[in-house]
Order: sequence, then C-alpha cells, then structure tokens
Amino acid sequence: MKKLFVNDREAPVSGTLFECAESVDVRVPTSCVKQGKCRECLLEIEEGEELLSARTAEEAHLGASFRLACRTRLVGDGIVRCHTMRRGSLKIVDQSEGLPWSEGPPEPRDGYGIALDVGTTTVALRLFDLASGVQVASQSFENPQRFGGSDIMARIHYDTQHRGRLLKRTLVGYLNHAIEALPVDPDRIVDVVVAANTTMRDLFFGLDVHSIGQKPYWSITERELREKKRDSTALGMPARKLGLHVHPKAVVYGLPLIGSHVGGDAAACLWASRLTDSEAVSLVMDVGTNTEIVMGNRDRVVAASCPAGPAFEGGGVLCGMPALDGAIERVSIEEDGSLDVIVIGGGPPRGLCGSGLVDLLSELRRAGRMNAQGRFAGESEPFRVYDGIVFTEADVNELAQAKGANVAGLAIVADVYGIRLEDIDKLYLAGGFARHLDLDAARRIGFLPELPDERIVRVGNAALDGASMILRSPSQRRELEEAVRRVEHIELETHPRFFDYFVEGCQFQPVASEVYT
Repeated sequence: MKKLFVNDREAPVSGTLFECAESVDVRVPTSCVKQGKCRECLLEIEEGEELLSARTAEEAHLGASFRLACRTRLVGDGIVRCHTMRRGSLKIVDQSEGLPWSEGPPEPRDGYGIALDVGTTTVALRLFDLASGVQVASQSFENPQRFGGSDIMARIHYDTQHRGRLLKRTLVGYLNHAIEALPVDPDRIVDVVVAANTTMRDLFFGLDVHSIGQKPYWSITERELREKKRDSTALGMPARKLGLHVHPKAVVYGLPLIGSHVGGDAAACLWASRLTDSEAVSLVMDVGTNTEIVMGNRDRVVAASCPAGPAFEGGGVLCGMPALDGAIERVSIEEDGSLDVIVIGGGPPRGLCGSGLVDLLSELRRAGRMNAQGRFAGESEPFRVYDGIVFTEADVNELAQAKGANVAGLAIVADVYGIRLEDIDKLYLAGGFARHLDLDAARRIGFLPELPDERIVRVGNAALDGASMILRSPSQRRELEEAVRRVEHIELETHPRFFDYFVEGCQFQPVASEVYT
C-alpha cells in the first residue's frame, strides 16, 4: 500500500510527486513546466525517503532530504510525507508595534509598491497603495533557500559551489507566487524596496557572494565603495532582470549595507527606530540567525553583527523546529516536577521552537534541574520533554554558543560606545523570535540584560518597517545612505575581550552588570 501526504494533504499516488501535488491543489513552483531544467520544484521529504525513486542527474546538487518533485516518484509500499519549501502555518512576524515608522508622511505616486524583508529563515512583504501610503496586504513564508543550508555561511558555500544561481531563482519563484496572490494586478506594482542582511541581499540580486564568506567579509558593493567606484552600497536593478513579475519598468532598490555582515536589514532597523532623531541613547537588537545590534543617538551610532546561528530558530537542536503548528512555544515545570506545555495550533507536540527552548532552559535552571554550565542535575540524559521529544546536553551546548555570541555582541557594542546597558533609554527587540520571547525567562538565562520591562520594547519586524518607510518616501533613500555612512561598524572578533564576553555569555545565568560595562 502506497500513501503520500504533500503539505499534510493526502494525494493520489499517480505519476511524479509534482503531479500528485497538483491533484490536491498544492502548487509547486516551476519555470520549466516539469522538465527538470529549472530545478525549482523542491520538496522536503519528512518521512519515507527510502520509498522514492532513485535520484536523477538533475538532483545531484541536493542534500539528502530534498528532491525535485518533477523527477521523483513513489515506488515502494509505505507512507511518504513531504512538503513544499513554503509552509503556511509558520508563525512569521510581518507586522510591528512600538516604532514611529508610520508617522512620516508618504510621497504620493501612482501605482503600488512592495516593501520586502528577506531573512535567512523567513521572508515577509507588505503591499502599499503609493498614492495614499496605506498598506493593502501582506504575505510571509519560509525562505525556500534553506535547501542550501540553515545559515549564511552554508548558503555562501552552496552558491559558490553550484552554478546557475539556484538560490536566487528559487527565492524569486516563491516571491512571484506570493505577488500573484496579492489583491492587485502585478503590472500595477511599480516599486520594490528590499531589506536583507548582506548575504541574502546579494543572493537576491544575483551578485557573487564568495567574498562575504572570507575576511574582511565585504560584499562586492562594499569593496567598490572603498575603492571609490561607487558612492553607496545600495543597489538598484530592473525587476525584469531579476525575474520578478511586477511592472516591467519597475526598479528594485536594495537598502545600503552598514559594513560586512551588518547589512540592509540593520540599516532598515536604524531608520525605523529613528535612533538618529533622539538625544537619548537606545539600542535595537534584531534577533535571528545573524543578530544585528545598532546602538546610538543623533550624535553617534555603532553597529555589529553576531554570528548566533540558527539554534534559537530550531536549527541544530535534536527536536528543534521552526514556529510551525505542533511546536512547543511555552514550557513550565510544575511543583510535582511534571512539565506543562503550550503548543502552536493546539495539536500534539512535534518539537520545540525558539521561545519554547528559552522557556525550557529557564525552567530547568529555576527548578535546579540544570546548572549554569548546562549540565543536567540528577537527570538522565536526554531530558524527556514529551513523548518522542527530548532535550540533550548537546542541544544545550548549541544554544549556549548562540547565546554567547549575542551576549558578546551586546557587551562589546556597549564597551565601544562607552555606556552601560543599564543606562540606555530603550532596548528595542526586533524579529519574530524576540516578539514571542518571555522576558523573565530570557533574563534568567542571561539572554537579555537585567533591564526592567518598561525599557524593553518588542517591536516585531523593524526591518520591514524601515523598508516600508523608504518605499513610501523615496526621497529618504539618499538620507538613509548618508546616515549609514556615518555608522561605526564594529568587528566583534577583533575586540580584546571578545572571548571573555563570549565565555561569560555561554553560562545560563543572569549576566553580571559589569559584563556590560
């Protein structure tokens, strides 16, 4: 007996997996009409990979759990579960609060525009009526480039090793599907603004990213700026050349980079937070696979990028997963030692997402069942969270290193700026993971500094806010480019106390205030 589930829909087993998916109205991207040439019809196999037909030459570039739908058939008896690279139930933050981005008056124009945030893990966009500046719709999805690796260094390596700009083409294909689902004719979309980290931006624009993976980690545009071959790291390219299905004369604008891995998303956060308008010193921390930190005021701004990795987004953790239905997002340990969990979607637990991992670490520490070094106290290893869901000391180590990188970034930025974090006016926490973070749990394990709740603002997608501002008011593009040039970029690993801060940050305990001074 053969059974096939595509995006959790049972499909008749007949023909290729592409044809099976079509029969239950699951749309798989393709630009070659199932000929195996575009290599865009990717499926991720969750179960039953051994029941599928042998890999073809067109699939040689793919990792073990990925297949091309048009080249693959179900040949053995059993159950196969697979999904497209876009999983609609993922909790992606495409909205925000607590930032003044919408207060600026728009510059009216005809047509519609898209503000786009391309993250390593997720992609979010907003559609605006450019005449009124009013948001009309939004879309969000997982970044389908994850078949090339979960972090930017893996993507750089993949893009360097494989010809054909497959990462770019796959992302553009999914974007085109998202654009087609918007409530306007794509031909009426005349402007697109992109916020993204350095690697994601340059991959999207089809630039060679090899140099971003090697010291001094410069984009081609940053190198050319330093060589005085251009006056800004911002990018502009016809949508037609990118393959984006919008108005043929539309130009796609990529926000400027601050430096090395501190990219256009950090520039967007800077612009949305309006740090440069205030006398008070504030800090924006955009938590993700790469955490960007921007600190300053009208007189001075410094910024850094922390290579945190994907651990707090479920990557590298045995039972970790993105914030999909089935992910445990809240954990508490009761007085009798039992665990109480809250699951996204309310169904049976399938794994732990970022906020659940922070809760679990915090509760293990609070209950005395894990020490500050991440060793379980009197517990068998692995620690059982739920039936089939365990938490290991190897998982703790992955999370410790991610946390250590973030703590080191915060400490070094504060040190270079010459301020104690306890003296900043506001800490703006940006990003989807941060939006759902329990502040008490985060402080208990030292993920955040010991600031009171009233000085911590969870703002959601600040990068998308910044892109929205630039889209609605094109004259601000030059202003942002000027502001970015004044930002001091900090290379964390060159700081003399980087290792000390990192080691301290790997401990699961409130971080001593002197670490941040």
